[in-house]
Amino acid sequence: MEHSQEPLVIDGRSLTLDHLAEVALDGRPVVLSPVARDRVAASRRVIEEIVDSGQVVYGVNTGFGKLAEVRISAEEVEHLQLNLLRSHACGVGEPFPGEVVRAMLLLRANVLASGYAGCRPEVVEAVLALLNSRVHPVVPSQGSVGASGDLAPLAHLALVLVGEGEAELDGERMSGGEALRRAGLTPIVLGAKEGLALINGTQASAAVGGLAAWRACRLVEAADVCCALSLDAMEGTDAAFMEEIHAARPHAGQGAAAAHLRRLLEGSQIRQSHVACNKVQDAYCLRCAPQVHGAARDALEHVARLLEIEINSATDNPMVFADGRVVSGGNFHGAPIAAPMDYLAAALTDLASISERRLARLVDASLSGLPAFLTEHAGLNSGFMMVQVSAAALVSECKTLSHPASVDSIPTSAGQEDHVSMSTWAARKLSRVVDMLRQVLAMEYLAAAQGVEFHRPLKSSEPLERAMERLRREVPRYEEDREHHRDLAAAAEILPGLAAL
Repeated sequence: MEHSQEPLVIDGRSLTLDHLAEVALDGRPVVLSPVARDRVAASRRVIEEIVDSGQVVYGVNTGFGKLAEVRISAEEVEHLQLNLLRSHACGVGEPFPGEVVRAMLLLRANVLASGYAGCRPEVVEAVLALLNSRVHPVVPSQGSVGASGDLAPLAHLALVLVGEGEAELDGERMSGGEALRRAGLTPIVLGAKEGLALINGTQASAAVGGLAAWRACRLVEAADVCCALSLDAMEGTDAAFMEEIHAARPHAGQGAAAAHLRRLLEGSQIRQSHVACNKVQDAYCLRCAPQVHGAARDALEHVARLLEIEINSATDNPMVFADGRVVSGGNFHGAPIAAPMDYLAAALTDLASISERRLARLVDASLSGLPAFLTEHAGLNSGFMMVQVSAAALVSECKTLSHPASVDSIPTSAGQEDHVSMSTWAARKLSRVVDMLRQVLAMEYLAAAQGVEFHRPLKSSEPLERAMERLRREVPRYEEDREHHRDLAAAAEILPGLAAL
């Protein structure tokens, strides 16, 4: 990714998924805007006035959840916030990868910058200091139900700010306090409401889902390239992609996919060589590609739009308003993103499924017109036989992961939190589906390129030949059996770059 290393200025309102990827994947530095800093400071003054007045307000001088009726003395307010982080840091399972943790830090800082959390500006800047110093809290990936937000993951994230928990720095895992010391950072002491301000919200769900959606944006474009290569390899027709057909059913994604496929196939010598053949129509996995690829595009556009709303939303509770009101609400609930992430996982699974069907046809000589399993010496060589088997295995996993998380709810906190979203699991499932989609498309890419080369000396179109050339720089033509694993890894690495064709 190319971008300026100028710091990203966050204000709680203008973050995009591209920004998320720049910070999470490329390490772009981040600073708080002066306007947002003033807004945060104004919100903090409200909390300080409440503490000074002795007024009882949830999350400021009360217990949490079912314990909201328990009054906490002024002398114990700071201890209350620290206890909140310690007690809620009960995640389990494999830690989130570094890029997800970076995304979580950015999103939590951006939420605080919106000015509804009641924390000091110094707390926001401490979160950004972790991010910019590449101190990555160790955050277990399991244990959140997505309401009251991602409490457990965010508690692990926040503990490092106070010198507790665990963190990674320069590839080494250590205590949070040691990581701060090595980075030249000082632990913060939490004031009233600030522990709660750090853990209420959907930032684990949105971080995982946002990065998954960003990766998927590249894959839906690459899927068109794989499809076009498969169509040329099997001497299919682009007639079903003509503009008039798709104008008659004007779904935006369908039209965009059809236009992309037309452009990818334009000028193919292979296509021209059989234009007068007797074949009437292609199988659905080729002919209906604009409809299936288009549905995935439309789902992705919808979900990306919702995610960009979410990452610029105040998800705290209670909400602190500059006019002095502190009101309990439910903006921490993950439902607005849980269902869309389930929906996107299903749409991308369908994209993987149609890719696998094209791959299955490519290796079947009775359907493709190509040598069996794409090898000239079938029998002695198994060719791409097992590549399709692996693709089938991955698609089956994707189908299982497409079972929705958002329809499940298990009451928590002694019935106080009696309807939860499971948004974190929805996001984690989506991320796994995106990873497997990439692998399935890489398998089709390899097989389709092999199929196209059986038509030499005829060439495909100019953009598809560029896709072939890019692959062959890393992966030689398959002449006799060899380990597929390395080829698949190389193709998967190249694949997102095909979006530029």
